[in-house]
Amino acid sequence: MYEKDDPRSGLATAARPDSGDAIAPAQYLDLWETPVVRAQNVILIHTDARDGDDLDNGTLDGELAVVVTDASPAFTVLTGDGATRITEPGLVVVPPGASRIGVHGDGPLVRLVEATEPAWRDKPANADAYAQDHPRVTLLERWPAPAEERVRFYPLSEVPDDPKRFGRIFRTRSFMVNFLSRQDGPRDPHRLSPHHHDDFEQLSLAVQGEYVHHIRTPWLPDRTTWREDEHVRIGSPSVTIIPPPTVHTSEANSPGVNQLIDIFSPPRADFSEKPGWVLNADDYPMP
Repeated sequence: MYEKDDPRSGLATAARPDSGDAIAPAQYLDLWETPVVRAQNVILIHTDARDGDDLDNGTLDGELAVVVTDASPAFTVLTGDGATRITEPGLVVVPPGASRIGVHGDGPLVRLVEATEPAWRDKPANADAYAQDHPRVTLLERWPAPAEERVRFYPLSEVPDDPKRFGRIFRTRSFMVNFLSRQDGPRDPHRLSPHHHDDFEQLSLAVQGEYVHHIRTPWLPDRTTWREDEHVRIGSPSVTIIPPPTVHTSEANSPGVNQLIDIFSPPRADFSEKPGWVLNADDYPMP
């Protein structure tokens, strides 16, 4: 499944009997055209922010996460407890309750909220795809609360790339965000990593460059449900929602810089069990 030098090669894959439930199709979403989209457990909001914007996050039952990239502007998170200014890439986690974001420049901001949030649940462009829960996806049950509820910021500048670790991974009670390394130029077509997940979706957020997402749907006994392999080219900003248990791999395709950020909800237990992989594990305990 993975190259021997790939840090994921030590992950175990469950030998789980197939449920026979229908396999959902993959979704390929251009975030310029559809800035608010969802998966089973998470809503992703892509905002082309402008200097002076005041973004109202609503009063949330769960956490808000803000994915800050190299292209994002500086901004200030405003809650009842005060103001937190963010000036560099990383992950911001805002506790439940009312909050706003004051923007100090131009650029993209990506926010994540739980899919059941009343303020957001009717806004995703692909809401019809989740009119019924997907039976193959485990529904979100929040992981344990941190010892202290406050705004937290995890800057990428404090975490150098490490080939022994897969990306730079942070988790919250509801989400896991993996900032993958930037890829200069196309990926080596001889070193792809097709794999599958048993019971969770993967959101592959393209923030730079262009990717080809290769997706193969396993054959169930009913031949009328079979699908051809997909090899879909998509630019950035975009998000590809990869359903379980499809076999998938993503291939950077642009001659320039390519970068993906992977998002999961709930957090992945397999990544969390690898020592040193989750960089803020001390703040957010496992169940």
